[in-house]
This record gives sequence, structure tokens and C-alpha cells, in this order.
Amino acid sequence: MKNMLEFNNVTYLYQTKDSEIFALDKINFEIKEKDFVSIVGPSGCGKTTILSLSAGLLQPSSGNIYLDNAPLDIKNKKVGYMFQRDYLFEWRSIWKNITLGIEIQKPNEKEKKFEFAENLLKKYDLYSFRNKKPNQLSGGMRQRVALIRTLVMEPKLLLLDEPFSALDFQTRLKVCDDVYDIIKKEEKTAILVTHDISEAISMSDSIIVLTSRPAKVKDIVEIEIKEKTPLKKREDNSFSGYFEKIWRELTNENKE
Repeated sequence: MKNMLEFNNVTYLYQTKDSEIFALDKINFEIKEKDFVSIVGPSGCGKTTILSLSAGLLQPSSGNIYLDNAPLDIKNKKVGYMFQRDYLFEWRSIWKNITLGIEIQKPNEKEKKFEFAENLLKKYDLYSFRNKKPNQLSGGMRQRVALIRTLVMEPKLLLLDEPFSALDFQTRLKVCDDVYDIIKKEEKTAILVTHDISEAISMSDSIIVLTSRPAKVKDIVEIEIKEKTPLKKREDNSFSGYFEKIWRELTNENKE
């Protein structure tokens, strides 16, 4: 299977008024098409910086980034970004929120996109809520709406920046299952940034473990649990072994 995203010796320095902050140091990894990959590491190590670079919001200080086997273009439309908050507009209906991006499309592209949006709502049990306002939905449903709003634009790569962090634990488990199911059914490649090791293991095909800043790739852990849902993966006998391995790497990193 071909690579969807590749970081080749990517270094990034933040420029401040008085100094430079060395954030990433020669980051190397490859993510295959349709893979679900998580990134974990110490706080402040540069996880979100990697997402911003992947989206073309930042440019590397050195090194190269390839998306879909081509140099990443800052104007690319192949990347969708899902943030910690859902950023739904409270005064717009669910339908109007989901189709917000379509409104600025060329007229000849709109009809097909509107039809696609309607089909997604029906497919994932949100069609009956299309005329509701966001404040009439649960936190979990709002996150599903936010994901569908991103999928409507048909990105090839999804970037998820701790999208479940504001949810309570029980809702979070359910939404993880829902989001994972949607991403897999739509055959998208996804990168999740999270501080939750269990969440990373339950959702991922592999996990990139970063060192403290300036971040390097300390390890890439392949997750070989055959269960089909994140919740079922948490019940697998090998789950605790993966958790202990990653926890040990992060704990040892904090001591170094």
C-alpha cells in the first residue's frame, strides 16, 4: 500500500522576538494509506506542531514532507483538521454547519457535495437532527457532526487534535467507537494526537512515540490487535502489554 504521508528529516524551529525554540529534530516516519496512527509524547514536545506541518499551516525549517507521494503544497485540499473543540456555529442548524464549506465551492461542484453531505447524515444516523441547533445535541453527537463536516470536503488525510478531550469518560469511549467506525468505513487515513495512551492503543494501527523537545521519534509501536472496535480492543489480553511498553518509554523519557 502506498504512503499517504511521509516526514523526511523534518526539523522545525519556532522564531520568537528574542530567540528560537527548537521544536522538532529530524523527524522521520511514513504513514500508509488508510492507516490510523496516533502520536504520543511528553507535554509540549511538538505533537500539534507535527499536525500543523502535515496540514501545511507551518513550513519545516529543514527536511521534506510528502502527501500522497507529492511534496506537500500549502494550498492543498487533501487534508481535513478536527480540533479539540467542535467549533460548531450555535446559530446555524446541523445541516448549515455541515455544509458550511460547500457554500464557498464553485457552483458546478455544489450539487454533488450537497448530495454527499445528505448521504453521510443518513449513513451515520444524524439525518433526523439536520434541522436542530448544536446546543440541542449531546457532546458525542456534536463531535460526530464535526467529523462529518470535515468528511464532506473529501480529504484524503484526517488530522485529529485531541478531539475527545472535553468529553466525560463514558461518552469518550462511545465517541471513540463512533469516530473510528466512520473513519474506517470511509477508508480515510488518520493521525490522532492524544495524551491518553489507552485511547491511542485502542484506535491505532501504530503509535509514534516522541521524545521531549526537541522531539525525535523514539519508537514506532505497531498495534496488532484484531478486534474491530476500540472498546473491544481495550478488552484484549495484549492491551496491557502495549500500555506498559509505551508508559515505560514515556516515563523513562521524563527521567532523562
